[in-house]
Amino acid sequence: MNANIKWLREKMKMLDMQGAIISNPINIRYLTGIIAEGLLLITRKENIYLTDGRYTETVNSTLTIDDEIIVHEFSDFSIDEYENFFLFCENVGFEGDYVTYNGYKDFMQRYKINSLQEMERVIEKQRMIKDIEEIDKITKACEITDKCFTHLLDFIKVGKTEKEIALEIERFFKLNGADGVSFDPIVASGKNSSKPHAVPTDKKVELGDVITIDMGCKYQGYCSDMTRTIFVGYIPEQVKDVYDLVLKNQLQTEEELKEGANVKTLTKMVQGSFELNGYNLIHSLGHGVGLEIHEYPYLSSKNDFTLKDKMVVTNEPGIYIPDRFGVRIEDTVLITKNGCIKLTKSDKNYIIVDEQ
Repeated sequence: MNANIKWLREKMKMLDMQGAIISNPINIRYLTGIIAEGLLLITRKENIYLTDGRYTETVNSTLTIDDEIIVHEFSDFSIDEYENFFLFCENVGFEGDYVTYNGYKDFMQRYKINSLQEMERVIEKQRMIKDIEEIDKITKACEITDKCFTHLLDFIKVGKTEKEIALEIERFFKLNGADGVSFDPIVASGKNSSKPHAVPTDKKVELGDVITIDMGCKYQGYCSDMTRTIFVGYIPEQVKDVYDLVLKNQLQTEEELKEGANVKTLTKMVQGSFELNGYNLIHSLGHGVGLEIHEYPYLSSKNDFTLKDKMVVTNEPGIYIPDRFGVRIEDTVLITKNGCIKLTKSDKNYIIVDEQ
């Protein structure tokens, strides 16, 4: 049996669950490697993947004998036969954060389940700790992202639109070994940079613009995430102090990120520094990265959580002055016992692109 399913079965015992229905495709991929529509059923004695005929070949080519997963098509069973999967199961787990109410009712009726119990995000929490293979894939995604940023420094010119730059990011990723983007790129120039989640527009880059670029790609399913704030032609004087403050806090946080660090304490440290200078940290300090671009753990002042070895998180303080400009600097980092390892390594000092 593969290690992830073996772990899940042990966790289910601790939660007094005799079965489980896994429907979140991200969790299915984590547990099995399968990238196809379907349901993973963990029954008392078997692991069963239910899919339809369009995906059986793909699923079978993904699994090995060691996975100990039986593949069936939904059509293999009559309505009455579905109730046999969880016979004698007192409690069956399901992903309460993912399943709709209609989905919940369907599970209860289809499988004649006595008690359907929320799994309390146990798989998502387990995904926080990355193994060597996962770390290698995230590292590769970060390498491609760094290369893309280097390419952009030559691509960006006065007159290019935010949309053109965003499309170039997507094009570069697809042509340089990535699966594609891990999220829609944020390219925000001039006043648009004051919006943390700005959507690229037809606005053209102008001389003196501040440009915030937030981008990431996927490599074999695993994500990267990096933000840099750059300048076109020169650095406006009113931006320098803000940039220096953000970079100072980003570097100080980087020094503190390690096993045992408390994310609430780290976030309050940055908040305090910003507030002393008349600014606010309006979003979290960071988040976990893996099969999803935003996953556990979340680095915020509301989360009293201690980091552990082999977690991958972002470090992304930012300051935004409405209708003027914004500055955010973000890296993806690997937490270790003695510190953190930067996985995105692009320059963070003043970055000025030529206007022509």
